[in-house]
Amino acid sequence: QGVLVAGLGTFAMLQEQFQGKEEVYVVRRPVFRLELDVLCLQELAFPTVVIPGNVKIKPLNYKRLSQATSFPQHVVKDCMQETILLYSSQLKNGQRLSFAFKDIGVLSCKDDLLCMRFYSDCVTGLERKASRIALLHT
Repeated sequence: QGVLVAGLGTFAMLQEQFQGKEEVYVVRRPVFRLELDVLCLQELAFPTVVIPGNVKIKPLNYKRLSQATSFPQHVVKDCMQETILLYSSQLKNGQRLSFAFKDIGVLSCKDDLLCMRFYSDCVTGLERKASRIALLHT
């Protein structure tokens, strides 16, 4: 399953197999596919993340965000869009700021590499059995 944040990218959870010394581990791990405006990314490198076609991607649910924050839905949506536009504009103008997502991770730009760094609690929360392997591969 995954969530599309229009103008920014897609967060998804992938299930993958990794060969250990004695067994095969199947782990779930988070990924982020960047979908910012190409003009913002001209001088930046970023990892290419492939999300398989069988992963169901849904748009961000502004209604649920509205209920969770007690702000009207149109205010939440406008705030999200303005924040993404501001972040894109800052990247385009050479500012390399980090964009934090509570309980998920940080979208950061260092040495012209823009990438999502997931918090270890986010990764281990998805995968309890093989959390160290998931952490190593995220």
